Amino acid sequence: MRFQIIGKHMNVGESLSGRIREVFEGVLNKFAIRPVEVVVTLSRDRHEYVCDSSVHLSTGLSANAGGRATDLQAAFDMAADRMEKQLRRHKRRLKDHHRKRTSPIESTGAPQYILASHEDIDESSGPESFQPVIIAEMETDIKSISVGEAVMQMELAGEPVLVFRNESNGGMNVVYRRNDGNIGWIDPGTND
Repeated sequence: MRFQIIGKHMNVGESLSGRIREVFEGVLNKFAIRPVEVVVTLSRDRHEYVCDSSVHLSTGLSANAGGRATDLQAAFDMAADRMEKQLRRHKRRLKDHHRKRTSPIESTGAPQYILASHEDIDESSGPESFQPVIIAEMETDIKSISVGEAVMQMELAGEPVLVFRNESNGGMNVVYRRNDGNIGWIDPGTND
């Protein structure tokens, strides 16, 4: 397992680095989860400290948790507690899922676009319909997983929506969090 502890515009001391390793190793051993990498990023935002943590599991799933507080230790403790809660839920779902995954999750690359807001568009250069609105393009992975695993990955990552390739039929599917708090699933089916 690889640990990466990053301090943005701040020096992370040896005692804090050791405590971060100790806490995360304890949480990961508690749930017998096989992590590949743990990334913890510490930064400062105005008067608060921010701790963002990410655990990448050997199955291809990842869990993200963060914390904000006026004290660096408190921000880390908050992030560690949230990570423990997510990993506990993940472990419980794995037990309830009745299906053991023996192979890693397959993934394919796809472009991801971030669109500019209306404030970012310069209106002096022509009509709005001719304005380019794409401001960034990057690669993202689309995983081949079951619907249950997609819901679990979406909740672990704290994302509102997840696009995935359905293992059962090979089609592109979407799961998302609805306004009423439930999970929605879009399966366009296969058109022959």
